[in-house]
Amino acid sequence: MTGVLGRIVRDWRALSSEQRLAAIAAILLLLSMLLPWYRESDTVVVNGRADKVVDSLNAFSVYSFIEAAIFVVAIGVLALLWARAERKAFHLPGGDGMVILGAGIWVMFLIFYRQFDRPDRHGVNVDVSVNWGIFIAFLLGALLAYAGYRIRAAHVPEPVTDDAPPPPDEPKADEPPPDKPDEGPTVVARRRRPPGDDPFEDQLSFDEPAEYRPPPRR
Repeated sequence: MTGVLGRIVRDWRALSSEQRLAAIAAILLLLSMLLPWYRESDTVVVNGRADKVVDSLNAFSVYSFIEAAIFVVAIGVLALLWARAERKAFHLPGGDGMVILGAGIWVMFLIFYRQFDRPDRHGVNVDVSVNWGIFIAFLLGALLAYAGYRIRAAHVPEPVTDDAPPPPDEPKADEPPPDKPDEGPTVVARRRRPPGDDPFEDQLSFDEPAEYRPPPRR
């Protein structure tokens, strides 16, 4: 038991504040399904006199697609957040924030639709109306959508898979960028020799031949 509680505490600390808000909204949404969502009124005849009986029903007392969809949405959000806390690497279209935002809007739409399509109970004189608990669930759906918006706005990163290439190292602000090899053409400059450094200066030189003059005529 201690190991399970320790793991839950560790996973809770691994979540960001926006993800924790989404987890709280999903948990409260599940608990709100135990509140009185509907009010059932039935007219019975006792001793020849009509009497009205009112009973409260929670979401689990009425089996329909709407209640089942809300339950699946809350469980799905909790499963997603648990996977992120466990560093499970997978990508969802639009990101986690968009998925949770859409889940909250879907819950709000289902509850709003329930105002017009109320549960059908057996009985001729049975009247079913909504109760205060379903409005609490509607507000929690709005809170779940807001948490998804916060996750999307905060750009909470998804866990990286083990085979993903590591990001390139960025140079620090106080360190100059590494020198790149010079890819331009190599220019060779001739070095001028200093005076007196001519190797041919002290070599033997030949005198020019004397100018030839013809002998005078007699």
